[in-house]
Amino acid sequence: MKLIAITGGIGSGKSVVSRMMQVMGYHVYDCDSRAKRLMTDDDDVRRQLVDAFGADTYLADGSINREHLSAVAFADKNALSRLNAIVHPATAKDLLRWSAEQSRQRATLAFVETALLRTAALDQVVDQVWHVTAPATVRIDRVMARSGLTAAQVQARILSQTREDEIAPGEDELVNDNTRSLLAQVMSLLQFNNESSIN
Repeated sequence: MKLIAITGGIGSGKSVVSRMMQVMGYHVYDCDSRAKRLMTDDDDVRRQLVDAFGADTYLADGSINREHLSAVAFADKNALSRLNAIVHPATAKDLLRWSAEQSRQRATLAFVETALLRTAALDQVVDQVWHVTAPATVRIDRVMARSGLTAAQVQARILSQTREDEIAPGEDELVNDNTRSLLAQVMSLLQFNNESSIN
């Protein structure tokens, strides 16, 4: 089975591509939602988070205290690094289990949506990368429309993801700039992958 990453910066449209794949019947591992689930349901992850950020990391009902965790973890780079060092390896491990299950079910292609391909070292796990891109002005408009953030706030997030925005050699680019068909580009990549699997 081939595992393909769907990645791209905020507002690029990677979630749109992921939804396309799901509509077509492919399985997609969403790193963001799975990481949040691990932070709530995985006992080892919970223990590490409490050790690192205190008992207030979780509310009385067992859910994540997002306000506390954000205030503590994003207060400085060292705290954010500790958070990533707990969550990213657990997510990668969970992804490998999920991928193995897809293989047992004889899937030929499966996908993983991630905004942190390199930061979480998932580029070392996947077989191929589809990198969704869009001009910064388009990305800013999209994120402002859906989130209520200001242009300056979105720009700051884009600048913080510079490393993730770089397209590495061998990655396939999907340009989502509102001037060309994203679906046509996706279908072309799918056709190439299906022909490759036959050959």
